Amino acid sequence: MDKNKYPVVAITGSSGAGTTTVKTAFGHVMLRENIKAVFIEGDSFHRYDRKEMKERVAQAIKVGKYCSHFSKNANLIDELAQLFKTFKSTGSGKRRFYLHSDAEAAAWPELKPGQFTPWEEIKPEYDMLFYEGLHGGVEEVVPFVDLLIGVVPIINLEWIQKIQRDISHRGYTAEEVVNTIKTRMDDYVDFITPQFSRTDINFQRIPTVDTSNPFIARDVPSADESLVVIRIKKEIIKEYDIDLTYLKLMLEGSFISRRNTIVVPGPKMGLAMELIVTPIIQDLIKK
Repeated sequence: MDKNKYPVVAITGSSGAGTTTVKTAFGHVMLRENIKAVFIEGDSFHRYDRKEMKERVAQAIKVGKYCSHFSKNANLIDELAQLFKTFKSTGSGKRRFYLHSDAEAAAWPELKPGQFTPWEEIKPEYDMLFYEGLHGGVEEVVPFVDLLIGVVPIINLEWIQKIQRDISHRGYTAEEVVNTIKTRMDDYVDFITPQFSRTDINFQRIPTVDTSNPFIARDVPSADESLVVIRIKKEIIKEYDIDLTYLKLMLEGSFISRRNTIVVPGPKMGLAMELIVTPIIQDLIKK
């Protein structure tokens, strides 16, 4: 990294993948290291608000096509890349917020849930930019990311997490969520999956209970009912001298499955993240 540049960290993963868990772990690292980060949600770079998106989806269905938030066309990818590029050199850039719920919209009396706040300039007071969303690893954005983390549970678990979250916290019916999953499949394959070949570190949660039919699951498998496969890019292992044997000793119940892959018990996922990313974050800030 060049001198006087601000680091950008991106967490990329599908809707329901569990990127929020990673965000929490990073929050602990940044608090402990006294790092001030500006958090950017990928939803704020959707091209359409909730009402407009429903209309776009309905129009696409009429002509036998699909439209989803996974697609680049439904997002402001160029604007996202520009934010990362600008922040890296100036510590600033333009952002806005997507209002998911009544609670989030309460501070904006003129707006409703499902709408965006006006664009605003990020004050140049942050040490780092932290992005969490669907497109942190797309080709247009990757050149401006210093550390790219992928969160990709096996697909059935991802669906279970999305179904439970959207019903419990966002007010959707089970039928609406399942229809959304169906219409997103092509875009998932075309735009989401390729990102995980560009990530520096991947966290993949695997349930140890039966998730054969995610559409009838009554609850999300707990951390105790899961393993987490962590794949670290060989270049990252070499650059930061990451010792998987040391991690194995620190994380009880873990094992090394490949030269660059360690498997840890679900409850150890947060600790594993902190152990792995802390020296990387320290180095990015130091530089």
